[in-house]
Amino acid sequence: MLMKQVIQFIEAFNVEIILCTLLAFFILLILYIIAEVRISRMEYRYKELVHGTKDINIEELLIQNGHDIDNLREEILKWNKELSNLNTKLTFTIQKVGFVRYNAFADMGSELSFSIAFLDGFSNGFVLTSIYNREQSTCYAKPIKNGKSIYPLSVEEMQSIDRAIKGDLFQNIV
Repeated sequence: MLMKQVIQFIEAFNVEIILCTLLAFFILLILYIIAEVRISRMEYRYKELVHGTKDINIEELLIQNGHDIDNLREEILKWNKELSNLNTKLTFTIQKVGFVRYNAFADMGSELSFSIAFLDGFSNGFVLTSIYNREQSTCYAKPIKNGKSIYPLSVEEMQSIDRAIKGDLFQNIV
């Protein structure tokens, strides 16, 4: 009797049942296509991840990449420390130069005398002066600490130190 009722129900609503079945089929087909696209994308990403490696599982690959990243971090820290040491050493090298040419004597031309200051990052160094005249040329140096000297400085020497500190190496040179 139950079977007879089921058959009568199917005969009465067969069009609606076919339409619902078709609708369910198309929904499942669309879901299947979406799942296939997602799976193919994952397969592509996985192949890109393990590109060039054979017979390796993803866990081993990730563990190896983790070790590689740790090694790179150690290398970066080492290079940063080395860079810091080099920067510290560079502050003690000659970084600033100031130059002044002038006539030391009124009867001489061509501005053959000069003063040149060589200073490090702390304005320490020396100023080198050469005085030229017709009979002789004299050259001497004076130490500079924090932009000053314990020895008396000429105007030209002070100018060369000032230019070195300001970074005006060739100011007013003809």
